[in-house]
Amino acid sequence: MMDETDFKRINALIENSRMTMRALAEKVHLTAPAAAARVQKLEDSGVIEGYTVKVNQSKIGLPIHAFITIMTDSPQHQSYLDFLKGRNEYIVNNFKISGEGCYMLEGRFPSYEETNDFLKALNNHANYKLAIVIDK
Repeated sequence: MMDETDFKRINALIENSRMTMRALAEKVHLTAPAAAARVQKLEDSGVIEGYTVKVNQSKIGLPIHAFITIMTDSPQHQSYLDFLKGRNEYIVNNFKISGEGCYMLEGRFPSYEETNDFLKALNNHANYKLAIVIDK
């Protein structure tokens, strides 16, 4: 079971997963070895699943950020899922959802023209509703 210190430790790592155990220890008022041991315990128990890097997508040429609600015409979704396999460069996440639609697709695109080309091809496999991110 997690205590308040574990939550503080997790929040500190969310802010900066590259911080040293010494810096983390100072932030949560523990010694560095104690902080490292608690983080290791959180990793071993699966609470912390991994560490990641946040990339500025616009700076790598993918400024268009879209959320696409996918609606398939039949209960068979394989055509849509196969379509996605060839387009990994655009797909950030593909969540199976309940409610309106079958999937929520998050994509990043280099231009509106390529977004449109993707949507035209997608329309051969599913219907969709598009939302473009304006600001974060």
